[in-house]
Parts: sequence; structure tokens; C-alpha cells
Amino acid sequence: MERRSFLKATAVATLATGVSAVAGSVKAQDKKFTIALIPGLTTDAFYITMRKGAEAAAKAVGAELVFQGAPDFNPVTQVPVLDAIIAKKPDAILIAPTDKDQLIQPLKKAADAGIPVITVDTFIGTGVYQTGKGDADFPLSYIASDNLLGGAIAARALAKAIGEKGKVYVSNVKPGISTTDQREQGFKDEMKKYPNITVLETQYNDDDANKAASQMQAVYARNSDLDGVFGANLFSALGAANGVQQAGQTGKIRVVAFDAPTTIVDNINSGLVDLAIAQHPAEIGYFGVMAAYAHLTGNSIPTSIGTGFTVIDKSNVTDKNVAKFIYSD
Repeated sequence: MERRSFLKATAVATLATGVSAVAGSVKAQDKKFTIALIPGLTTDAFYITMRKGAEAAAKAVGAELVFQGAPDFNPVTQVPVLDAIIAKKPDAILIAPTDKDQLIQPLKKAADAGIPVITVDTFIGTGVYQTGKGDADFPLSYIASDNLLGGAIAARALAKAIGEKGKVYVSNVKPGISTTDQREQGFKDEMKKYPNITVLETQYNDDDANKAASQMQAVYARNSDLDGVFGANLFSALGAANGVQQAGQTGKIRVVAFDAPTTIVDNINSGLVDLAIAQHPAEIGYFGVMAAYAHLTGNSIPTSIGTGFTVIDKSNVTDKNVAKFIYSD
């Protein structure tokens, strides 16, 4: 068992033990806790699925879940939502920070007001909390999938698909987002193991699928021998796949996508996307609420909880054990 897997299993087991104890005494709790979940954006299937997992956990422990966010993944629009939530004084805040640096001080306001903070999916600072060092170590826990490993798996899958030689690039959102930064890093680090593959300059699309499609066509215009692209998030992948189709290169330029809404699955079935790496956002939401509840009822929680992911391709997309990880709309 890899160390990361061992730590993940240990963390989840520890949390489960604590939650079992407190959940068994829910009826004895006089106070009904209010836990706020602030997503990266409200319209993404990933966060919609996370909300469902959080709601299931809140129901299990008798807590009230408040779900409030901005319509786009942007610190400028997320911070006012956070300020409004802080003003309501919930018992705990779960948040997917839209920037690892710009959200530090806004979240510090919550911590200074005595509101416990747990980051989900994305993090602030380095994502290593409760160290007593730095200005971003105050959140109690970081709950997410292993994005470095996910990027590495994407690299291995794309390398195999193109015969371990050729040109590829990463379609990404923008620098400064913890998760997509790590996916790109994991991808590039893994690609160093393939000397016959050239990784071209990353294209940043500001989470705009149309821009990602245009960038895909521009990269292809400069590199007619382009072999593949890794979409580091939902809109990057959708845009890149559409760009491949518009360029008439479906099946020739291979596309690996991170995240698995129903639209990505449709593209797998049509052959536009070769493979998708599905995170488990429902687990992230579920463990986020459970961790908050455990803390609020006097139990210790792990500073990091890793959730899994599932690789989906044409061979397993109809398998019910795999299909359950497709994100909700």
C-alpha cells in the first residue's frame, strides 16, 4: 500500500470512528448546528454533486446545511459570498477557495470570528494546516482528491494513447488555483518519464470552454503534428474536445479529461474524449460535513482527508459500479 493510500485510509477510519460516536448521540444534542458550504461556483455539476453528499451527511447528523456561492469561479465574486456567510455566524464553514492566496485574509476573518474553517476540493496556502507556521495554516482540515496523482494518471493514459511519442499540451484555467495547478504539475512531472513526448506551452482559458476550443485550434494551427491534450478541469476538457472536433481531428488528437459530468461521458461514447478521471465530489461533501460535526461535538479530526477517483473510458462507462461516479446535473 502506498503511503498516501495508507494515510488516506487512516484519516478516514479515524474520522469514521469519531463520527460514529457522535452520530450515535445526535438525539442528545440540544443544539442544531448550521454548517455552510461555499462551492467554487454553483452551476458546476462537480459542486452540485458535492452538495448532495453534504446534504446526506447533514441529514444523518441532524445539522442544517446552507449552500451559497457565486455563479463563476472567481475570488472577486466569491469573497462577498463568504463575507455574507460570516455575517450570519454559522457554526462552521466548508469552502472551496477560488484562489490559494487571495482567499487567505477573507477566510482569516471567519477564523478570527470563531468560526471553524475546513477547505474542500481546493485549499489556501500550501494546503498543509495546523502547523503553527505561516498565515494560512488556520483551517482545520483539507478534504479533496489527490490532484498530483490524478494529473500523473492523466499523463500515463495520454502517453499510452499516443504510443509514447508526439506533442501534447495542457488546457488549464489560470495560475493560482490549487487543484488545477497540481493536476498540471502532476501531468508534467509524469511526462518527464516519456522522452519522446514534447509538452507544449500550457494554454490558460479562464474557465471558458469557448476560449479553450479556440486555443485548441490555434495550437493545432501552429503544430499540425499535435497528438493530444489534457483538460485539467471540466470546461478546459469540454472546450478542448470541441476544438478537436471543429478542427476535424476527432480520433487523431487524443483528449484526456479531468472530471466526469454527463457531457464528458457523452463525448466518451462518441469517441471525442478518450478518457475521463472522475473525482468523488459526493465523498468530499459528505466527509466535509462529518468532519465539521465531529469538531463541533468535541472530537479531533485529521488535518487532511483524501478521497478517491475513478478512471472512466469506453470500456467501462456503462458499468453501474463506474457510472455511479458520473456527476449529477
